[in-house]
Amino acid sequence: MSLGPTQCRRLGRTSLQVTALGFGAAPIGGFRATIPDRDAVAVVEEAWGQGVRLFDTSPFYGYGRSELRVGAGLREKPRAEFVLSTKIGRVLRTLRPGEDPPTGMRKGGLPGFVPDFDYSYDGVMRSVEQSCLRLGLSRIDILLVHDVDFWTIRDYDLLEQRFRTVMDSGYRALDELRRAGVIGAIGCGLNESDMCLRFARAGDFDCMLLAGRYTLLEQGALDELFPYCAQKGMSIVLGGPFNSGILAGPVRDGAWYDYAPAPPALIDRARRIEAVCARHGVELPAAALHFPLAHPVIASIIPGGLSATEVAQNAGRLRSPIPGALWQELRYEGLLHPDAPIPA
Repeated sequence: MSLGPTQCRRLGRTSLQVTALGFGAAPIGGFRATIPDRDAVAVVEEAWGQGVRLFDTSPFYGYGRSELRVGAGLREKPRAEFVLSTKIGRVLRTLRPGEDPPTGMRKGGLPGFVPDFDYSYDGVMRSVEQSCLRLGLSRIDILLVHDVDFWTIRDYDLLEQRFRTVMDSGYRALDELRRAGVIGAIGCGLNESDMCLRFARAGDFDCMLLAGRYTLLEQGALDELFPYCAQKGMSIVLGGPFNSGILAGPVRDGAWYDYAPAPPALIDRARRIEAVCARHGVELPAAALHFPLAHPVIASIIPGGLSATEVAQNAGRLRSPIPGALWQELRYEGLLHPDAPIPA
């Protein structure tokens, strides 16, 4: 069954409890839009006010800017009352005198800082120390291996190299930090179900942050990843429940999917889902938020937000009931995987 936004589920086999609705802090890093510091901190404050207690960030989001802003919003909150997640894989450094920024640097990030990929033991330790300093917090609850997937890397040889570096070196640091109680849980933050599954089989992970691969639009993670997680007692935190925008509605030509214009077939499928929602008086984004939480391996969903209004809307959507007939019609129309659990 689906949960209200403030209800909690246990994260894997750990003692961590996370709210059904979390907050993904990538947008307030500034890559998608320019947001003043005070407005970004207000977004974090709004999430807290709505009862959100899981906050996910990364050194990569805004080249450090997201972590700075999340820390500013949470630093004075009771530390035992929230769960903080960040990532490893990119260690930040300042530009050297006379050095030009590397090609491919994204606009909107914290100026003067460059991310270097480093999945080694030492890289993990440096990344954790840097993150704590940017956050202004001495403890991180969940530490995730970031972006070791083909969607990000686009080079199979380099992907294999980074996977091996993680498992031969970086994983040792993650496991040591967890066993020492410095970190409460370890996992991966990826865009692909198959790479989540590969990591899950290669190490003893507590959770996977899977972006976009189990949504109202697509449920491929049901085939292998979710059954394996259920068998091993691992949790999924779902990022990108709107698939980068197409499920945020209304569905228009050129709507975004995975950070690029969606192909026509996906636009058509999203419109068919939207039409079913409309027949039952339900907003498409409300159904998109409710649906994933029906699966028992999903502990939380973490949509982002560019404004306090967006955060409040998402919390309100999860508080609003959705008629069971909507899910039955979606299944009857072949718009849901036949094995996908539906909200009660």
